[in-house]
Amino acid sequence: MSAPVLKAFTKLLVLDLEASVGFYTSLGFIEVGRDSTFVHLRWSTDGDVFLVPLPKSVKVDGKRGWGVLLCFIATTPGVDDVASKATSLGRPVQGPQTQPWSTREVVVTDPDGYRLNFIETSSPP
Repeated sequence: MSAPVLKAFTKLLVLDLEASVGFYTSLGFIEVGRDSTFVHLRWSTDGDVFLVPLPKSVKVDGKRGWGVLLCFIATTPGVDDVASKATSLGRPVQGPQTQPWSTREVVVTDPDGYRLNFIETSSPP
């Protein structure tokens, strides 16, 4: 069987690769692969993220991910579980809260400051 073709994915530069892998896998991401340049993680069936250690020769000014939300549909685990796990890891959490567009959402911040938005559908008000 051939590996699935990725249709879209995100690469994140991280300061401490193993700390970031620990954070993401604690939330429910699965480690799909790893080599000397990145770790490939997956949320559910198709939420692919590649964690890339920041090369020592590269300096990144400002906040990483400023103004960007990485969004993932949360079914299992749901947003309450994601929020609880992130809180237990000492990470900033916003929500969960019900939105007017019939979703419940939580935003968590990873160790490098990237903001992850987990979304589940809810009943309309």
